[in-house]
Amino acid sequence: MEPSEKIMTGEESLRIISEMLNKTRVNFRQGSFHLLLWGWLIVICSLTEFILDRLAGLAHSYYAWFLVIPGVIVSMAYGFFSGRKLKVHTYADSIWMWTWIGFLVAMIILFVIHSRSMETISPYILLLVGFPTFVSGFIIKFRPLIIGGICFWFFALVVFFGGPTIGPLGVPVAMIIGYLIPGYMLKNKVDHDTI
Repeated sequence: MEPSEKIMTGEESLRIISEMLNKTRVNFRQGSFHLLLWGWLIVICSLTEFILDRLAGLAHSYYAWFLVIPGVIVSMAYGFFSGRKLKVHTYADSIWMWTWIGFLVAMIILFVIHSRSMETISPYILLLVGFPTFVSGFIIKFRPLIIGGICFWFFALVVFFGGPTIGPLGVPVAMIIGYLIPGYMLKNKVDHDTI
């Protein structure tokens, strides 16, 4: 007896291909939201600290970074509620999410380790943030994000070797190039449905 092979119709083939493609897609809107939120938040915090320290001479200018706390809350709430609205969670969504969760855990550990010397932490933050940015660019096949990740690594060196004059301004410049520019480009693509 010969096994009977079912011949698929064109419609069934298209449905299977569509399902396979949907399993690899990422929620780009959520990605652009986080890039823009964190890009602007870090630019504001780093410039505020710089201005309070250099121009106003305040001893505790690093308090500007407490703005990150509401940013974490907003980011997590947005991710949670956006994730609940999705009908399908893809493999790429999972990889994207766990890559950034891994980054968050690494950041928390870095802050615990460096809690006594926070003034030297910026290059390490840029070094760490380069990795999930770079990987995320490959996950969604978006070259500006890959370049953004490389940019973070470059600016980690600039901040480390730049000294007190150039170093503090490396963080906001890195965020503009690494997060804000790719974030707006991604948002523009999502708004025009070209990804």
